[in-house]
Amino acid sequence: MQTTAKLICGPAQSMGGIADESVDLIVTSPPYPMVEMWDEIFALQDGRIGEQLSLGNGQAAFAFMHELLDAVWLECNRVMKPGAIACINIGDATRTMDGDFQLYSNHSRILSSFLGQGFAALPDILWRKQTNAPNKFMGSGMLPVGAYVTYEHEYILVLRKGRRRTFTTAAEKAKRRESAFFWEERNVWFSDVWLDVKGTSQGLVDAPTRERSAAFPFELAYRLVCMFSVKEDVVLDPFAGTGTTLAAALTAGRNSVGVEIDETLVPVAQNLLHSTPPAANEYNRARLARHAEWASVRTAESGPLKYASRHYGFPVMTAQEQDLLLNEVTGIAGEADGMALVAQYSEDPKGMVGEFLSADGTVGKAPQMLPIDC
Repeated sequence: MQTTAKLICGPAQSMGGIADESVDLIVTSPPYPMVEMWDEIFALQDGRIGEQLSLGNGQAAFAFMHELLDAVWLECNRVMKPGAIACINIGDATRTMDGDFQLYSNHSRILSSFLGQGFAALPDILWRKQTNAPNKFMGSGMLPVGAYVTYEHEYILVLRKGRRRTFTTAAEKAKRRESAFFWEERNVWFSDVWLDVKGTSQGLVDAPTRERSAAFPFELAYRLVCMFSVKEDVVLDPFAGTGTTLAAALTAGRNSVGVEIDETLVPVAQNLLHSTPPAANEYNRARLARHAEWASVRTAESGPLKYASRHYGFPVMTAQEQDLLLNEVTGIAGEADGMALVAQYSEDPKGMVGEFLSADGTVGKAPQMLPIDC
């Protein structure tokens, strides 16, 4: 098996290098309208935005910013296959303009844009971000009525183009079964509130660049890729930044395309992808180890599980997990233009089995799930 990770430097409003109806999944986090760190990138694309911000007219600036994003969502619609899923990580903004503090509801505005194109809204996810802020209030402190709720969550909107995707051929069904997730993972991943996702630096991308791009955690992208696509699908991030989504797709055995308007971030994403294979393999080994340890504890507490993995031998809860296969990344090479990389994978499950799993399926203590901070 092999996959390709491709980078395109340019605006997301015009993704001409991507064919119509060629994308299976979108995982992205756009610049957040009315969050000051992104004022400049919006204003450079539409001079009216800077003008309205200077006048203190927040609602007008908010509207113009979302007009730019609307054009991106139209392009996403063009490139998505029928049945494809779009996952949009977005936070609402709170800001004082002309002495008036208010909320700018980015998530509802983006949801409205997709619904206006005929997308189906699926249950969304609230990502509760951990904060070390000592004062969890805004405004007048302990005095009504000018105190405000502190925002500590972001949204992951989940939208589908058309009717639900179907898998009809034997090959499609086999690939879907290989792309399964574990029962205990499903119980966490498909919760509507994510409390356990956080970024921890491993130095794959330097801190100033990571802060400037506001990259979401690798775990967030990896989960969404596994939840809403199958192996060798095409995953698109129209706001690629440092390449987090592409690294997650590579780790999960998916093809990917990233579009990034900031040309200084493109080599950062390229370097990340070149550095991903060893971390990806350790990440997936830890995922297998965590399941094997979970199954061992579950068996000790509640008796044997009914099914076993065909590739790894350890017990699994359901028949749908039996064919799950995490492929080892065995190599990666750049194409001539430097804007695409090809990853090679092994089909041998033994490559992903470390010391934690013996031949009879018994396990030792699982290694820590290594975070990948992009």
